[in-house]
Amino acid sequence: MLRQQDVGHRIVVRRIVGIREGRPLFSDALGELVELSETHLTLATAQGPLRVPVAQVHRAKRVPPTRRPTAAAVVALERAANEAWPAPTRGRLGDWLLRSAEGWTGRANSALPIGDPDRPLPAAVDAVERWYAERGQPAMINTPLPLAAPVGAELDERGWTTRPPTLVQTAPLPLPALTVAAAPTVDAVLELVTAPSEDWLAIAAGRKGGLPDAARHVLTAVDQVRFAHAYVDGVLAAIGRATVTGQGRWLGLSLIEVVPAARRQGLARHVIGELAAWGVSAGATHAFLQVEQRNTPAIALYRTLGFTTHHTYLTRVAPS
Repeated sequence: MLRQQDVGHRIVVRRIVGIREGRPLFSDALGELVELSETHLTLATAQGPLRVPVAQVHRAKRVPPTRRPTAAAVVALERAANEAWPAPTRGRLGDWLLRSAEGWTGRANSALPIGDPDRPLPAAVDAVERWYAERGQPAMINTPLPLAAPVGAELDERGWTTRPPTLVQTAPLPLPALTVAAAPTVDAVLELVTAPSEDWLAIAAGRKGGLPDAARHVLTAVDQVRFAHAYVDGVLAAIGRATVTGQGRWLGLSLIEVVPAARRQGLARHVIGELAAWGVSAGATHAFLQVEQRNTPAIALYRTLGFTTHHTYLTRVAPS
């Protein structure tokens, strides 16, 4: 049966649609799982959304995507994502990237093993461990799958642990569901600026568990970046960040956050819509975002905006 980890992935469901002569009639549905609860599941199919009561599900399982991205496509997107989230301290191991940002976020404090590390794989992992030990940090490696599966196998043998999977999702621009910026159900004033306000940073710190000096570098050290501020009654109610990287192709969305008192009023869609419109004006042709596989509400929202999973990655952590 399906689990929450399957949200955001392509599945096939065999469901009971009737009874004939005392025997059940079945119908199969194929699509991306966008919601899973105790009572029902929702698929995004080629014919539109399909809501299926769990009581009608006979069988359901995850299936491979229709077309896997090429290794070159995964590498290009991972490099664009790295440009969009730049660590202040960086190093190289052949083609591999080494990143450190005072421990703020896994992405900015992990090695990215894409390309040739210019040495045998075991020696490369040894070098990663030494690089982080010299900085007093636990060694971490982000492994895009299936590209970095050999790295993952080496880490398994060494006893590295695994954090929850992260989905790297993409959509063409302009976003199909947001050809114009979505209007929220409350009066909101939205501003896009090149630097975050202190209130913006405070909301981001609440989500990310603090904001060391290195975090400001990660957030601002991109040539093309915008910070969305959505105000309701003069109070900052929602934020978002967008970058354009990857030789101008990729709009990267991050830190889409709505304060609890203002949720379920369309502010997240409004923020994404304005940032996407800015990305189009800057020449970007595609958008990407990174979301934990267990964050099912966010995945469901992004699916309505046209995002699908390009690939996944695992953050691996060395034994202490």
